Amino acid sequence: MTTLNLRTLKLRSGEQFVDEREIQLEPLELGGQRYLPVPENIQAELSITRASTGTVFELRFRNRLHGPCYRCLADAVLDLPISAREYQATSPESDELQTPYLDEDRLDLSAWARDAVALALPEQILCRADCAGLCPVCGKDLNAEPHTHDEEQADSRWAALAELRDRL
Repeated sequence: MTTLNLRTLKLRSGEQFVDEREIQLEPLELGGQRYLPVPENIQAELSITRASTGTVFELRFRNRLHGPCYRCLADAVLDLPISAREYQATSPESDELQTPYLDEDRLDLSAWARDAVALALPEQILCRADCAGLCPVCGKDLNAEPHTHDEEQADSRWAALAELRDRL
C-alpha cells in the first residue's frame, strides 16, 4: 500500500505540490475474473493544490491490465490512460466533499489508483473489438473456428414444458 503523509507538505492557500510517485497497484477482481496490472508498480504524477476552501488532489498515470476476455476468455490487454481528481473540503460539515482516500493526514494512493483504474474500464473487456466469443452449443472459440450447428440442441431441462405444449 502506497500512502503520502500530507502533514509533511505544509501547503498554504494557493500553493501547489507536484511530484512523481511510485504506486503499487493491486489486481482487480471484476465479474469473478482477475485482472493483473503490468507492471505492478507504476510511476504516477501527483498534484496537490491547496485552496482557501479545501484541497484538490490530481493523479495521472498510464496502466496496462491483463486478464480474460468477456466473450472468449482469451488474454485481453488494455492500455488505460488514467486521470483522477479528488477534493477535500476544509469544513468538516461538507460530507459530500470529503475524499474517501484521506485518513487523518495520510492519502492512500494505492486505493485511489485502483479505483481510478476500475472507473476507466470499458463495459466489457475484450481481446479485440470484433471478438465472436464461444459457441453456445459446443463451447469452441468462434474466433479460431467459425462454424454453425445444423440442428439446434434442445435443452433437456425444458422437455416437460415441450411435452405439455405438444399436448395442448
